[in-house]
Amino acid sequence: MNGSTPVIVYILVAGIAATVVWRLLGLFLSAGLSEGSAWLEWVKAVATALVAGLIARTVLFPPGALAEVSLAVRIGAFALGVAVYFAARRHMGLGILCAAASLILAQYAMG
Repeated sequence: MNGSTPVIVYILVAGIAATVVWRLLGLFLSAGLSEGSAWLEWVKAVATALVAGLIARTVLFPPGALAEVSLAVRIGAFALGVAVYFAARRHMGLGILCAAASLILAQYAMG
């Protein structure tokens, strides 16, 4: 490593190189697929199931500092986030923001 080049540059180049190949491959392989195809519906279903599983695992078996937050607070924040998501016509950003804010505020209020 050259002493004048920051390590972050090497990390960024490696990260970009590792992901750009898969993005380009996906771009070229998906060019002939229609958005309503059974294949893409399956991919969306699997991706949704993976995200749901990760969220459930994080709420029920939290890592790190989140484990100090009570289960009731974690489930309440999740429920509020889902409610805001649907109330805001499926605006994911608002749902996440409200869930995170309620989690932080509830933990702060409880000490």
